[in-house]
Amino acid sequence: MATTALPQGSLRQRNPGSKKKNGSPFPEDVQVDSLVKPSPKATGTGSELDYKIALVIITVLAFISRFWGISHPNEVVFDEVHFGKFASYYLEKTYFFDVHPPFGKLLFAFMGWLVGYDGHFHFENIGDSYISNKVPYVAFRAMPALLGSLTVTVTYLIMWESGYSLPACVVAAGLILLDNAHIGQTRLILLDATLVFTMACSLLCYIKFYKLRHDPFSRKWWKWLILTGFALSCDISTKYVGTFAFITIGSAVVIDLWDLLDVKRVGGALSVPDFAKHFAARAFGLIIMPFIFYLFWFQVHFAILTRSGPGDDFMTPEFQETLSDNVMFANSITINYYDSITLKHKETKAYLHSHDAHYPLRYDDGRVSSQGQQVTGYPYDDANNYWQIIPADDNKEMGRPVKNHDLVRLRHIGTDTILLSHDVASPYFPTNQEFTTVPLTDANGDRINDTLFEVRIENGKKGQEFKSIASHFKFIHNPSKVAMWTHETPLPDWGHRQQEINGNKQITPSSNVWLVEDIPSLPADHPRREKPVKEVKRLPFLQKWFELQRSMFWHNNQLTSSHPYASQPYQWPFLLRGVSFWTQNDTRQQIYFLGNPIGWWIASSLIAVYAGIIGADQISLRRGIDALDRRTRTRLYNSTGFFFLAWATHYFPFYLMGRQLFLHHYLPAHLASTLIVGSLLEFVFNADAASEEATYQAIKSGKKAAPGPKRFVSARERFAGTSMMPAWIACGVILAIAAAGWYYFLPLTYGYPGLSVEQVQARKWLGYDLHFAK
Repeated sequence: MATTALPQGSLRQRNPGSKKKNGSPFPEDVQVDSLVKPSPKATGTGSELDYKIALVIITVLAFISRFWGISHPNEVVFDEVHFGKFASYYLEKTYFFDVHPPFGKLLFAFMGWLVGYDGHFHFENIGDSYISNKVPYVAFRAMPALLGSLTVTVTYLIMWESGYSLPACVVAAGLILLDNAHIGQTRLILLDATLVFTMACSLLCYIKFYKLRHDPFSRKWWKWLILTGFALSCDISTKYVGTFAFITIGSAVVIDLWDLLDVKRVGGALSVPDFAKHFAARAFGLIIMPFIFYLFWFQVHFAILTRSGPGDDFMTPEFQETLSDNVMFANSITINYYDSITLKHKETKAYLHSHDAHYPLRYDDGRVSSQGQQVTGYPYDDANNYWQIIPADDNKEMGRPVKNHDLVRLRHIGTDTILLSHDVASPYFPTNQEFTTVPLTDANGDRINDTLFEVRIENGKKGQEFKSIASHFKFIHNPSKVAMWTHETPLPDWGHRQQEINGNKQITPSSNVWLVEDIPSLPADHPRREKPVKEVKRLPFLQKWFELQRSMFWHNNQLTSSHPYASQPYQWPFLLRGVSFWTQNDTRQQIYFLGNPIGWWIASSLIAVYAGIIGADQISLRRGIDALDRRTRTRLYNSTGFFFLAWATHYFPFYLMGRQLFLHHYLPAHLASTLIVGSLLEFVFNADAASEEATYQAIKSGKKAAPGPKRFVSARERFAGTSMMPAWIACGVILAIAAAGWYYFLPLTYGYPGLSVEQVQARKWLGYDLHFAK
């Protein structure tokens, strides 16, 4: 949880009218505070003016480091191909699909709109020129650079608001200022600058909210509660890993609410009605309001993207009918019985195909097949993809439309056989059924039931007509209730390296979905192919939102394929490898995403030190040894503990993920680690604070006579000149060696100048896959 300490120099006067207690010569708290609590000018921690001057300096340096040479390179870099493209689609109002929520991409679109960009360039390939295509790419890059610069400022403010000394504030913000990874991600058209900035803002806002815990339900209390929720909403509305910030703040809130129930707390435990008010207020500010903001960005997303685009295929036909100029909507044709059709798998784009070849008697694992005619998935248009749809009943009426939940049979036109599935294992899946075809004589005899399939239109209504392109459907084998399914692993040579078709017992996955691409039996000038003007339909917002959420989560979970620059979470704190963003052979320039190794190793080491300190303190307490004063322990467990909680909740969950992971996923956790560095710097050099606390407690309890105001203050003034000198020295040493690491790796961060072979090899400290190393 956030520290209970007030900012330096602030006083809380409690019970101003109280009398002396325990032999203390002063009214409780007030006069003792005035004697013992030093004024800002009487400490080595710095006055408020010192804090403000340092804040301005570090903010200016942040803007310089992020904006310096931001126009280089003047071509598409790494994932700018995605997020620049999405900004263009917003400006063209063209529907697209992405696994990330819309907030960060909307910021890019907003910047493009501000500079009058029309979205004509679609960022197709890494290396495409911005200059020749007249793209205001510097304006786009300025958005993350701005947020990245302010992230340094927010880091400083987090430490300041938590009551830390000036050296602690400077070292925490300085490690972000001098970090190559934060600089690299905030100079390009990427989402991570928005993610890290909003995560840092959520920590800052919550700390300011927590400091007002003695003034609940005041205007400021409500303001910082709502702002915390808004920052959290922007975080998760940028990327779904923003959920980790909710876990951080949520854990702190749970501990806070638990403390409110403690009868030993100052003022006693809250009554049940008062506790319910606190609970309801936090639920409103940190759950309900963020969810409303989250929905709002999706509403903006839908309101802008009204035209058909590349994202159509990810959505249902009902959704696509809400988009203007939708090809599927315009070209869909009602399918009648006895039409010749081609069926395409929605996910792999393979056609349902058959040919005059049979399954082998035995597969490689020794299993026996039916030796029936092969049914496969084929990626190209071919006459062997043509199937005639015929009714399961004896009604031979021509022109009768096929409807949802009808039982049908498919005749393979090229071989005059009927599609069939039966209780024989498929080539690759012993648990899935084989698909084959049989001659008409068998299909109309004892095996007729095995040739029956149900057309089950996705989200279809009873009696809904089956249409080409528009009706996404599952083809369910009626007797066994398995769904026709395919996958991209090719069959062996006996299957001509085509895709396997089999019956999937799990019928709910969206990978079972097919569509009818065309009706080859209809001539181009057939009346059924006429395209009457159709009115764009409307769907309720929540229905569109739920559908998009399902599709986003599903495709996010499918990002499991290997990537040459993917890395594992255990590699991140030690910066074992990075990511190649961009190269230029002629100049030997490259952008390699990599943090500041020295800064990262310091932060990771001090995380281990913090864990060791907590462990040693707990063991000491068990042995009856109290080595820390009350205020130091409170700050160590509460404030530093809150930062450690933020680091842990933004780091350890990645071990549970099966998707592709990269170094940039560690950036929010790295920011939290720099806060731990700052707080431990103060812990190590706070002997004066411990002495002050001991004196303060002794005077309050009456065990020690209070010194005269002048004598006590003058003693502190004599000490103030040297009290923080060790902390400043440590701060200077840490930032000096961090600056050396930052400068050494700058050519890889800024992309210039080009490096010689020897210079590149000298920077391959660990497993860095640098180009031009030979």
